[in-house]
Amino acid sequence: MGIFSEFREFIARGSVIDLAVGVIVGAAFNNITKSLVEQVIMPPIGLITGGVDFSDMKLVLRPDNPATKIDELVAIQYGAFLNTVIQFLIVAWVVFLLVKAVNAMRRNDAAKPEAEQPPPSHTEALLMEIRDLLKAPAAK
Repeated sequence: MGIFSEFREFIARGSVIDLAVGVIVGAAFNNITKSLVEQVIMPPIGLITGGVDFSDMKLVLRPDNPATKIDELVAIQYGAFLNTVIQFLIVAWVVFLLVKAVNAMRRNDAAKPEAEQPPPSHTEALLMEIRDLLKAPAAK
């Protein structure tokens, strides 16, 4: 078996495809989460804290020098880090809620009694009777 056929078999496995779908959906979910944090959650937090925009918060270690035309600003951007932490917490909370919902659905499915089998058709009943007669010891 050649390397390419092995690779094709590896890619065709369901788990690899599931993983690829998960990565793609996760990347799209990242954009939704980023928008939720930056445009929905952070403005009220900024309002509560007196209009402070967290994304612009930084600790300047070396300011720009207007005499030189080179951008020399060196800063620790803790506001951007804070936004990232909040975004992580939101994603973790949503994933927790999704897992909790899936587990609840699984518990409900496990608790449901299995559907009763419909009674056998006339043909099936006759076949079962013949089978039982063949299994029974021969009458003397």
